[in-house]
Amino acid sequence: MADSALPRILHLHSGFNLGGKEARAVRLMNHWGGRAHHTVISADHDAMGARAAIANDVPCDFPMEAAPSLNGMPGLRRYRQWARYMQGFDLILSYNWGAMDGVMAHRLFAPFMKLPPLIHHEDGFNEDEAERLKSKRNLFRQVALARASALVVPSRTLEEVALGAWAQPSHRIRRIANGIDVAAYAVPPSADAIPGFVKREDEVVIGTLAGLRAVKNLPRQVRAVAPLGESVRMVIVGEGPEREAIHAQARALGIEDRVFMPGFLPNPSSYVGLFDIFALSSVSEQFPISLIEAMAAGLPVVSTDVGDVRNMVSAENRGFIISDEDEGRFGAMLSRMTGDESLRQTLGQANRAKAVAEYGEADMLARYSALYEQAMGRPGALSGLEKRQR
Repeated sequence: MADSALPRILHLHSGFNLGGKEARAVRLMNHWGGRAHHTVISADHDAMGARAAIANDVPCDFPMEAAPSLNGMPGLRRYRQWARYMQGFDLILSYNWGAMDGVMAHRLFAPFMKLPPLIHHEDGFNEDEAERLKSKRNLFRQVALARASALVVPSRTLEEVALGAWAQPSHRIRRIANGIDVAAYAVPPSADAIPGFVKREDEVVIGTLAGLRAVKNLPRQVRAVAPLGESVRMVIVGEGPEREAIHAQARALGIEDRVFMPGFLPNPSSYVGLFDIFALSSVSEQFPISLIEAMAAGLPVVSTDVGDVRNMVSAENRGFIISDEDEGRFGAMLSRMTGDESLRQTLGQANRAKAVAEYGEADMLARYSALYEQAMGRPGALSGLEKRQR
């Protein structure tokens, strides 16, 4: 049984595999430790990979079929079921479009059923909205978010979308940049940090961390690596539905032996330093945590120009941020970087310096804790100050 004095926090996700938003949610849960009880619901019951990253001292449950489903047609009956379920919590945290039915249920029934506060988080789009936002979804968000205590976004790009297409008032929007434990990435990785992968002498490793989804456009990276020669290998860390499509692209180009896919691996700080270059090929991102991790490890970056990426990297690295539509230039920039070790070192050092200066996790943890405490009306409950104030 959960301690009844602990804040009870309900998390609504479309999927709970360890991507950027899930990594941040887990980091916050682990940071608070035993100071809150969490209930995590995923619309996709098979996408629960982030569960393993939650520390053992964090009170947490995963009700699965015991909770209402986030899948299904919108309707008052479903929304009423969700509203009843929400009554057992002190705070509701919803994430991205896949949880929007929960947000709408809260919007409709909060005044009549005395529901707890809800804070919604938007971290980006899947391939179905990567190039153009859907007008019906924009309208749905406008209506559903009307009773949200806050809408949290990590990037300036999403902040502009929230103010414009979603017509959210500025007082509701909170922009909180993602942050990580930068110091952990200064420790050199062990040679066997990636199971089954042995880095050869004099080879260049292009690496990426990503959920294997279409929006990440990972076959683009495979095509870019193909002409770079036997001394260049690619490592893609992550899991997802596009795994076979990536393998198929590598087979078609005859470089299956140069593309290594170990699946999902926890603790990126333990292995990202084995890469020589970090590549990001997404058609849509906002403020990717994987990019911060690469910068903290002192890696140079070749990336598509999506979200806030151009402004995230160091000024020295911005010439390697390429239009999403220019696949040829993406490959050319990878080729240039693989052939110039001095350039890689210069850009990597500049990226590391910026990560240390701007992307530490302390401010992120403090701002999220304060926002959630304010919504619940329990200052200090998550930061550990509540008992000392009594």
